[in-house]
Amino acid sequence: MIPLRDNAAPRRLTPINSALIAANIAVFVYELSLGERVTAFVGRFAMVPAAVTRALSAGALAWHEPAAHRTLDALAPLMTTVTSMFIHGGLWHVAGNMLYLFIFGAAVEYRMGASRYLIFYFAAGIAAALATVWIAPESGVPVIGASGAIAGVLGAYFILYPRGRILTIIPIFIFVQFVEIPAVIYLLVWFAVQLYAGLEAGGRAGAMGGVAWWAHVGGFMFGIALGPMLAVNRPRRRR
Repeated sequence: MIPLRDNAAPRRLTPINSALIAANIAVFVYELSLGERVTAFVGRFAMVPAAVTRALSAGALAWHEPAAHRTLDALAPLMTTVTSMFIHGGLWHVAGNMLYLFIFGAAVEYRMGASRYLIFYFAAGIAAALATVWIAPESGVPVIGASGAIAGVLGAYFILYPRGRILTIIPIFIFVQFVEIPAVIYLLVWFAVQLYAGLEAGGRAGAMGGVAWWAHVGGFMFGIALGPMLAVNRPRRRR
């Protein structure tokens, strides 16, 4: 199912959501410009669960190190829970993520306001990253992409706009169907797919690469829990 638009957002281009999309695209263009050096770039800024596990375990001791650079070195893997959100592995990866952010993010930002939405987005991305670490704490496979944070946006949308409707493309063999699906149904199906895939893969998905299913599950649940707490505006009725 490919979403085209929703009927809940009063404005499609909101400042923070648009800025996040622009930032992700800008980083991806920069990745393309690096050529063969992109491997080193990804290695530096992608999140590696095993490195985050070690950083969390040694975090309390790191603050007592006499040399400041040692403290920063010890905490550096924790920063990758943020930097990894802006790195993507290919055109379809970034395009799919930005499409979902464009469709669902504007309505959520409208309800939260710009500053709260920005905080929420990063918090959801960090929560999704930590969910991946929890499932595969010893994995050495780099994790990249904004899908965990976007899953948080979807979770918030699910709660804030239960009557929303999503215009969706459903390819059936050589035919294309345009169907308007209730947001609750669309997002429940999306979440069920993520949960089933995560349960089917167990910890193997995190340890061997592929789609970070548990990041999607963790981000979505985080959005459901925190989204209503940050909502400050009433949705505008639309025909």
